[in-house]
Amino acid sequence: MSTQRTQQYPHYLDLHPVAHVRGTVRLPGSKSISNRTLLLAALAGGTTQIHDLLASDDTLVMLMALKQLGVVWEQKEGSQTYTVHGSNGSFPVHQADLFMGNAGTAIRPLTAALAAMGGDYTLHGVARMHERPIGDLVDALNAVGTRIAYTGVAGYPPLHIQRGQLHAQRMQVRGNVSSQFLTALLMAAPLMAKNEAVTIEVIGELISKPYIEITLNLMQRFGVTVERDGWQSFTVAAGQQYQSPHSIHVEGDASSASYFLAAGAIAGGPLRVEGVGKDSIQGDVRFVEALQQMGVKIAMGDNWIESSSNGVLKAIDADFNHIPDAAMTIAVAALYADGPSTLRNIASWRVKETDRLSAMATELRKLGAIIEEGSDYLRVTPPAQLQPATIDTYDDHRMAMCFSLASLDGAARRGTTVRINDPKCVAKTFPDYFNVFAQIAEQTLL
Repeated sequence: MSTQRTQQYPHYLDLHPVAHVRGTVRLPGSKSISNRTLLLAALAGGTTQIHDLLASDDTLVMLMALKQLGVVWEQKEGSQTYTVHGSNGSFPVHQADLFMGNAGTAIRPLTAALAAMGGDYTLHGVARMHERPIGDLVDALNAVGTRIAYTGVAGYPPLHIQRGQLHAQRMQVRGNVSSQFLTALLMAAPLMAKNEAVTIEVIGELISKPYIEITLNLMQRFGVTVERDGWQSFTVAAGQQYQSPHSIHVEGDASSASYFLAAGAIAGGPLRVEGVGKDSIQGDVRFVEALQQMGVKIAMGDNWIESSSNGVLKAIDADFNHIPDAAMTIAVAALYADGPSTLRNIASWRVKETDRLSAMATELRKLGAIIEEGSDYLRVTPPAQLQPATIDTYDDHRMAMCFSLASLDGAARRGTTVRINDPKCVAKTFPDYFNVFAQIAEQTLL
């Protein structure tokens, strides 16, 4: 991989007030699409060339795990193009100890795939990974005959997977903690549907539905069709196998786009992001709908989105269950609104890279905002003036990127000096973020 965590950033980074932003940003590849595509290419029959794969910690975790499992891949020198030689539904290595970092998009689908294949595998990660729930996925799999055991705290990684006796015609999984559990079962379903169809039923409300759309879209690209009954059940017919599409391009990351689109909304613009557009398969492009509710000018093309300020941002009260990651950006943009904004139905923030609800509330208060933190909502009342602050990032890439926006001058209030602690945490999805942010900013001389 071209990018490691040994980033050039110091222990902290000071961002000074920025008067105006404008320009064009070419987005890094989508994390969600990158890791799904890597696993599907590894499971498929045939060889897949993946273009514009994200260079980040989380994709490196998946690439290294696949290599340990005997999957052969090569990176084209000087590019983010990878060639993955598919294993036709069965990894060559049947015993491995896999380090999964803090990559939910890697550990959850891989757990399901390995459990369906059988073998002797252990999966573990950083300390925070061992605090992120995986019990609903393990329960769903073990209920149909897989053998997954917890080697630490029940309900959380580390995991030990052994060979089971599968009877997976009907599976059930809760939908209200993480959509990644359903994604994992869907991606593994063809491995369990060799002789009989597999139906996966969702118990309760399914959160983050757009991420399931990404999963279904990519499975279809690799030759597997899923029949669905709304959001309640999904059926994979017997005998389907993943087949390489030969070549596939990874869209730019729509979650990463949110920071730049919000920057244009706050500090003038026009700010254009390239790599996603109106036909994106990523649900996070709906972030622009929230910006439009706040009064921002938005233009979209096939492969680009552009934002421009239209005066003081309007306060909003909205449900963000469908785009929880991008919603974090709205919480910081709300500092520039004309009144209190409420972000609802975001309980899933609590089981992400950190407890994002608590972390966001803590850090927004440092900037002078009045915050009401509920079990599944956040209300942000902006201060008359932003206060200089040192922002802790909790080893969470999105915390670091979101709070860079507090350095921007908006129509409602001036930006402030922000110290971002541990800026290198952005390597999880966007290693070059702060360099790109600097390129769009016209620094105010202090």
